[in-house]
Amino acid sequence: MQYTTDLNMMILGGLLLNTFPALAQQDNENTRTVADGYEIATFAGGCFWCMEPPFDKLEGVISTTSGYTGGHKQDPTYQEVSAGSTGHAEAVRITFDPKTLSYQDLLEKWYFRMHDPTTQNRQGPDVGSQYRSAVFTHSPQQQAAAEALKSKLAHDKRFARPIVTEITPASAFWPAEEYHQRYAEKHGGVQCPLPPSVPR
Repeated sequence: MQYTTDLNMMILGGLLLNTFPALAQQDNENTRTVADGYEIATFAGGCFWCMEPPFDKLEGVISTTSGYTGGHKQDPTYQEVSAGSTGHAEAVRITFDPKTLSYQDLLEKWYFRMHDPTTQNRQGPDVGSQYRSAVFTHSPQQQAAAEALKSKLAHDKRFARPIVTEITPASAFWPAEEYHQRYAEKHGGVQCPLPPSVPR
């Protein structure tokens, strides 16, 4: 009986991974990442062309990938996400070494150096839910850390306006088209709005 159940689960799992290859890719990457002692973090906060370079410069970051997450469409394109019809946000997935760079450090640097967490569905000139401020968590520990920091920042009034950052468990992440990866590096930088100064 147990053998039959296990066999059915294996068949079902194979069908799901064949149907949704991005899930298979993500599962394989997560497995490798854990085996190497690394962790994954995913943040959204405006155009991923602007978000990727600051993460790449951090010691302890192993790799970054620009992509789409948090929406309802399978395998979305840049044109679909840009039109705001898929529910996805432009996001960056970071593989990092927690022995060198903690998740807490990543969160704090993202809040203060990489985007404005107080603008609803907007970063500079980019407007729409695809540019929302969001943390997509990969574990209960990340969820707790993200919620605790958001609450502390609000309590301490570190920003002049309320923080509107969404915090939600990570769902399927769809890597963006190849020409978006390391875009600033390929094209000699991009013009990105600076995050607001911290008043306190």
